[in-house]
Amino acid sequence: MNIRSIDPRLLVGEGILLALAAVALGAGMLFPGDPQSMVAQPLLAPGAQAAHPLGTDMLGRDVAAGLAHGARATLLIGVVSTVFAVVVGGLIGVLSGYFGGWVDNVLGKITELFQTVPPIILVIALTVVLGPSIRSMMIAIAAVSWPPIARLARGEVLALREREFIEACTAVGMTHGRIILRHVLPNIAPPILITISIVVATSILIESGLSFLGLGDSNVTTWGGMIGAGREMIRTEWQLTAIPGTAIMLTVLALNFVAEALSEGRDPRLALG
Repeated sequence: MNIRSIDPRLLVGEGILLALAAVALGAGMLFPGDPQSMVAQPLLAPGAQAAHPLGTDMLGRDVAAGLAHGARATLLIGVVSTVFAVVVGGLIGVLSGYFGGWVDNVLGKITELFQTVPPIILVIALTVVLGPSIRSMMIAIAAVSWPPIARLARGEVLALREREFIEACTAVGMTHGRIILRHVLPNIAPPILITISIVVATSILIESGLSFLGLGDSNVTTWGGMIGAGREMIRTEWQLTAIPGTAIMLTVLALNFVAEALSEGRDPRLALG
């Protein structure tokens, strides 16, 4: 592919995501030790000490270390919860669209049941019931993220089910499982993959909101937790919320860039518009 034809949003988005992934993976090497430990005088301004380039918070914790280790936890929550959502939502959507009939009715009602409750209310309720932890946040976020994926997968399968090659596979006696694995899943994968970027971004925002509200794991540093800890001093020490907030903004922006570029690349009519 000619590099001139590559959407610049895709390059920018992938560049930001690769940089964040590198920071998350190398957090232990860049900032060894516990990021929640007091390492210097509280409320050092950014740039005041070379050892702590982003300063310290009200407890003397290194903001840069928290940002790096928080990237690992925040991205992990976003990615793992999205994987669960894609597996559950994709499976329900494929089965619902492929078999139709009572299977579609039952799975459709289950999907509608989860969508009748406002997502933020369901997330908070599940997190409170399961207890504040990384695992409970993953479960809660996955629980509100799979219904849109299920509806997307169902719609794609319904359009695909009437195609001639699917009918030909059925006519020659190919099993349903083989048809789904060899012909249905590969054809519905592109729109699902595009949606994954949006789901990861939404998951990160939800996690940040939960941590901001104090429903996250207090023993694990996350970007939302850093914002929540610094909100009481936002008038005088605004950088304590602005730094992790900027990290969240850049991550979500990068994921949206990737999703938009992939979506328009899949549909040439959008690119021409």
